[in-house]
Amino acid sequence: MSERVRRSAREVVERGHEVVISTGRSLGAALPIVRELGIDHGYVVASNGGVLAKITGEDVDVFHREVFDPSLALAALWRSLPNAKYALENERGEFLSSDVFTDASFGAESQVVDFEELVNSKAVRVVVFSTDATAEDFGHAVQGLGLSGVTYSVGWTAWLDIAAEGTTKASGLERLRAILKFNTADTLAVGDGRNDIEMLQWAGLGVAMGQAPDEVKDVADAITDGVDDDGLAVVLEELLQR
Repeated sequence: MSERVRRSAREVVERGHEVVISTGRSLGAALPIVRELGIDHGYVVASNGGVLAKITGEDVDVFHREVFDPSLALAALWRSLPNAKYALENERGEFLSSDVFTDASFGAESQVVDFEELVNSKAVRVVVFSTDATAEDFGHAVQGLGLSGVTYSVGWTAWLDIAAEGTTKASGLERLRAILKFNTADTLAVGDGRNDIEMLQWAGLGVAMGQAPDEVKDVADAITDGVDDDGLAVVLEELLQR
């Protein structure tokens, strides 16, 4: 992140606002961002709402995991995308993969296992990455499968995130909102990905980044500048002036 974004976010934290990193990344990949923003007491929504953790100083307590059976979704995907790479985050926070497949969003090295072991595992998050399709072609292929019993979102590339049915960044944030007893009207969310759509709809004020796809902008209450123009800082600086 740029220095302007870092500075404005830290000031929001210091003012006493409840700042929550809500991400498709695993908890291990989200924590460095939490630390960089100076959040030493608060919460994290990771794995697209599948994992909720409380931060107290250096202690991290995972108090909720939304676990599901990925077998039917994996079987359907394998039939249509046999050359894709598959990985899942299990109920212990470990990553298992069908091939050498480690991404920065995992926050951990993946362990290569047989595809059958993936199918028989419980999951918090499933990731599918295709090396031979564009994001658009990949998205159309996935939509044509009619996946049921899960929630999924297609990323910027030929990348698919799958979670338990009804599990999104929004569902994780709503669980936290109930714990913290905030009114929804007092919430602000900023995002740029397709996995942010439910979150932007949920928030009292949902802001899409300037580089977001049209379907993300369409559900937002407002649109800020792109990431290269510090669009997040623009939003946070306006918040600080209130």
